[in-house]
Amino acid sequence: MISVQGLSVTLGSREVLHEVRADVARGEWLAVIGPNGAGKSTLLRAIMGLVRHGGTVTLDGLETGTIKPRRRARLIAYAPQSPLLPPDMTVFDYALLGRTPYIPYLGRESRHDREVTGSVLERLDLAELAGRPLAHLSGGERQRVVLARALAQQAPILLLDEPTTALDLGHQQQVLELVDRLRLADGLTVLTTLHDLSVAAQYADSLLLVASGHAAASGRPSQVLTEALVSRHFGAHVKIEPGPDGRPVVHLVRGGP
Repeated sequence: MISVQGLSVTLGSREVLHEVRADVARGEWLAVIGPNGAGKSTLLRAIMGLVRHGGTVTLDGLETGTIKPRRRARLIAYAPQSPLLPPDMTVFDYALLGRTPYIPYLGRESRHDREVTGSVLERLDLAELAGRPLAHLSGGERQRVVLARALAQQAPILLLDEPTTALDLGHQQQVLELVDRLRLADGLTVLTTLHDLSVAAQYADSLLLVASGHAAASGRPSQVLTEALVSRHFGAHVKIEPGPDGRPVVHLVRGGP
């Protein structure tokens, strides 16, 4: 569904990504991990076509440069980490923007568009906030509203940049479980950046470790989350052991470097 080949991005005079390669099959969840400043968010923006890049990105066999914007918006949804939120817009109206690719030019949203939006807000525990201005939301509530707009697009590919940032533990789990249920039920292809390595290992089918702009490792969580790789690329002293489901759990070891 997503194929990234030889992707390189230069911002100013600095090469942020160099020859990154990744493939995500239909219905798969790939989590991009790596230290701060490694280029994780830039990778997602390049896949979306928001920054110029070398190499190729194909979505469902089509190169992104050949896909018209309206068609692309029906194919791929993106929730950035720090979006611009109009302070006076309500939660419902902002989430409804996710239906824009389906609304005719100079037309209005349909009953179906509003029903889809309402359903997404309900699933994300935002229905009671539907009429509230965005300026009056907490950080965690804003994060969920951004996700709601992306889910309202009903695109088969979902790109989420740190979707659990600013969320408390309960809402982190709620959001990740919802994304996973939608992925399994609707065959969504999911690509996320995630800060928490254990969470990434628990939910994603495969991991891509990006460090210093390069793809340092990729594969199943147990192949990527090794003590040697985490120590080398994160500069952390860790203990990694299998959790109850066999997936790796990363523990910080006190007194490390």
